[in-house]
Amino acid sequence: MDAKAPTGLDLLWGRDAAAPAARPGLNAARITQAAVELADAGGLDAVSMARIAERLGFTTMSLYRHVQGKEEIFLLMLDAVAAVPAELDEPPSDWRLGLQRWSLAQWTMLRAHAWIVDVPISGPPVTPNQLTWTDRALATLRDTGLTESEKAGVVLLVATYLHSSARLSAGLGEAASGESVAAYSTLLGRLADAERFPALRRAVDAGAYDYPADAAEEDRRLDHSFGLDRILDGVAALISQRAS
Repeated sequence: MDAKAPTGLDLLWGRDAAAPAARPGLNAARITQAAVELADAGGLDAVSMARIAERLGFTTMSLYRHVQGKEEIFLLMLDAVAAVPAELDEPPSDWRLGLQRWSLAQWTMLRAHAWIVDVPISGPPVTPNQLTWTDRALATLRDTGLTESEKAGVVLLVATYLHSSARLSAGLGEAASGESVAAYSTLLGRLADAERFPALRRAVDAGAYDYPADAAEEDRRLDHSFGLDRILDGVAALISQRAS
């Protein structure tokens, strides 16, 4: 590996750091799994060398024989939770359906491990699983007539949108619940004077800031589908432009 590459890449590309340990001793796979469990339960701030060691029943210093520190652990964690679903191995013939399916799988992963959006970005995707996600997304655009550069741009745009939406969803937390959104809509109804905020008043009166009345409680949360569809509409326009 290049000397400038993120710490941990040699470990990831040399062997599967997320594989179950063959023996009960300490290793990178067990350290990574413990770190993921801590982050899933308490967020990224819950991950520390001391807490990982305590969870595994080892001393903090013993961890450093297997990983170099938190930066490497974060990279290992990202790859560990980013296993690509098998259904994405064969992209459908329709590029839009393929990207929608890819995006839903990404969204599911981001929602299951909300801490992902808090990991500091030190560069483009470089781990085996991250590159597999990129490869599968590019494959959905194979027969669109777009240039390879345009395909890469589309994938980056979609991935960035999903990441930012997941960050917003995680940040809102309970504020995105049906009850909280209804309370916000009611508050806006009191604050949005029709003379001072005429456009906002029309939107409030139309229910634009509340969930649909018939939406089930499990569906009353920030979603990615509206923005994704608008992005894909733009991609469709680009594909049509290239075809003509």
